[in-house]
Amino acid sequence: MKNPKIPGIIILSRRKQVRFWIDYIIISTIRKKPDFSSKKFKPPGYLSDLILLDSRYIIDYNHFKKGVGMKGIVLAGGLGTRLSPLTKITNKHLLPVYDKPMIYYPIETLVNAGIKEIMIVTGGNNAGDFLKLLGNGSEFGLKHLNFTYQAREGGIAEAVGLCEYFAENDKVVIILGDNIIEKNIKKAVADFRKQKEGAGIFLKKVKNPREYGVAEIKGGKVLRIVEKPKRPKSDLAVIGVYMYDNRVFEIVKTLKPSGRGELEITDVNNAYIEKGLMSYAMLRGGWADAGESIEAYNDTINFVRKHGAKKLK
Repeated sequence: MKNPKIPGIIILSRRKQVRFWIDYIIISTIRKKPDFSSKKFKPPGYLSDLILLDSRYIIDYNHFKKGVGMKGIVLAGGLGTRLSPLTKITNKHLLPVYDKPMIYYPIETLVNAGIKEIMIVTGGNNAGDFLKLLGNGSEFGLKHLNFTYQAREGGIAEAVGLCEYFAENDKVVIILGDNIIEKNIKKAVADFRKQKEGAGIFLKKVKNPREYGVAEIKGGKVLRIVEKPKRPKSDLAVIGVYMYDNRVFEIVKTLKPSGRGELEITDVNNAYIEKGLMSYAMLRGGWADAGESIEAYNDTINFVRKHGAKKLK
């Protein structure tokens, strides 16, 4: 059989694997096929991985375009200068927190929430050590782990933008590699799977809101988020776990560097808020930012030793 002139689609016999579920393939019951030659039909790059079984079986492109899954991203870049001198010879996310490397906790948080496809964003001079430690992810029950590299300290939002190809058209749950939570985010992630569009954040009451991004809530809606406000409108800190639909990557492309030369995740969240597409969940249990300072790092170790982390209930 000759390969039809359809952009990005190849014959099954030319490949040994099918990466996507059979649900994405609409059998010959569809009578009207899309006009692949039309200028309006613009398949994304990843469509080259989809399969055309034969001339009768076609991809339901419109269905796939909506995104059907959810993937996880752990941000573990940066130089970790706040934890110096501990980070002079290694990445802070590889430091031990009680009985495990710090990076284990966010990965297990995602896995416990039912996420099986995960990208690790690393940076600095010790990026190769992540691969040595984590391997293919089998220790976490994963079949594969993905890695990418952030060449400079360009901010959380810049790191998110590096994952566009990995995310494809799926939703993403992003967790900062130094954020450790006592319980789990399983219910909130399940709710976000059902959310038609938009974003979701996690909030936690704190004693020192001036040190965090703070959310102003009214009538069950997030009105705005202010980064390290001098006069906080609430005591609700936005923790380092974020949920986004695929439009997050378009938003990142519109951002301009802040005064410290970084693309800020708060600007991403406020872009969703302005469109009325931001939901939130109150985080249950304890939460720690282990990379905030040496004191916070030691407090996190003591907390995990006493209370544990990543509890399933």
